[in-house]
Amino acid sequence: MLSHANGDSRARILCVAEAPGRLGAARTGIPLAGDQSGRNFELLLAAAGLAREDLFITNAVLCNPRDARGRNAAPTMREIRNCSPFLRRTIELIDPSLVIALGVVALKALALIEPHAIELRRDVAKPNRWGERILIGMYHPSPRAQLHRSLARQCDDFATLRPILAELNTAAA
Repeated sequence: MLSHANGDSRARILCVAEAPGRLGAARTGIPLAGDQSGRNFELLLAAAGLAREDLFITNAVLCNPRDARGRNAAPTMREIRNCSPFLRRTIELIDPSLVIALGVVALKALALIEPHAIELRRDVAKPNRWGERILIGMYHPSPRAQLHRSLARQCDDFATLRPILAELNTAAA
C-alpha cells in the first residue's frame, strides 16, 4: 500500500488528491506526476516553500476512473467508499500532523474517515481542526479546477501554508 513513489512515509504532511490520472500517476506510478496536474502541483508546492520530499501523497481513490471515451472521470461515491479503508490505513501509518485535501473528492473521502464541515469554496486554505490533526482544503491542481480558481490564486492559497508549516517545524524540533 505504501510506496516510496508516494513520498516520505515519515512526513508530517499528507496530501490527498482525487485519483491517479491516466496521463499522470496511472502511467508513471507516482501521484501527481507526469501530466499537467503534476506540473501545477510542483508550482503550488514551491509557493508553500515545500518539495515532494517534504510530504506523502496519496489519492482518495486508487483506481483511474474513466468515462465512456477513456478520459479521466470524477470518482463515484461508491469508488470513494471502496477505497476508504485504504485511505484510513494510510493516514494511520503516516500519522501526519497536517492533511491537505486537494479538491472536493478528497474532502468527501476524508469526511468518511472522520467527519468535518469544510466546504472548499467557503473554506479554501483555512486550517481546521480534524481530530488531532489539521485539515486544509485546497483546489486540485488539475487544469479542470482552474475553471473555479486560477492557478495564480491557488499559488496564493498555498503560500498561506508557510506560517502553518513553520509552526509544525517548530513543534517537531
